[in-house]
Amino acid sequence: MSRAIDLIIFDCDGVLVDSEPLAMQVLIAAIARQGAAITPAMAYRDYLGRSLSSISASLLDSHGMPLGEAALASMRQDLYALYRQQLQANPGLPGILDQLEIPFCVASSSQPERIRISLELTGMLAAFEPNIFSATMVQNGKPAPDLFLHAARAMGVSPARCLVIEDSPAGIAAARSAGMKVFGYLGGSHIAPAGLAATITTMQPDRIFDDMHSLPDLVRSLRTEKRAL
Repeated sequence: MSRAIDLIIFDCDGVLVDSEPLAMQVLIAAIARQGAAITPAMAYRDYLGRSLSSISASLLDSHGMPLGEAALASMRQDLYALYRQQLQANPGLPGILDQLEIPFCVASSSQPERIRISLELTGMLAAFEPNIFSATMVQNGKPAPDLFLHAARAMGVSPARCLVIEDSPAGIAAARSAGMKVFGYLGGSHIAPAGLAATITTMQPDRIFDDMHSLPDLVRSLRTEKRAL
């Protein structure tokens, strides 16, 4: 029997912290101020798990307008204020991090500042620092594999021996493209409103789970699988 993985790569928003409904609230309001209207269902479908630069490019294609610099700056201020009032870790965190028996890091589409604020407010920053990776560090964000490959290189682990924990179709696609194992997490409060359970199930991640308390045992089950010949 051989260890199947040597590194766990966590997404942040929607996986470590229950931030997606807050982020979508701020995003929809910012887009409305620029004169375009999108529904929460559209926002979840088109923008979940993507970087702000990717969202801005998508808006340029779909509505003929990117998110301007003023809009981006205002969004960050509004979001951080909302985080300080309402942001929470997903159930089971940070406690289960102490039960993981291999190294872990975080790789998120968000900017480094936002990742650190999220982790600090929820008591997880010390557990992850300095192994925090952002889409701003690579050329292409999710669903491209660049961010996860960058994290694996920085941590000195082969992509084939990495496990990604993701909650978005873009993130799952990125992990697959990187040649990594991937678990689909369905425990965030945004999963039902966004209708993501069926989409994620269709993508056939290596495991699907909705309770972070079960993650240590799921990781152990991978670690004791025989490597395919």
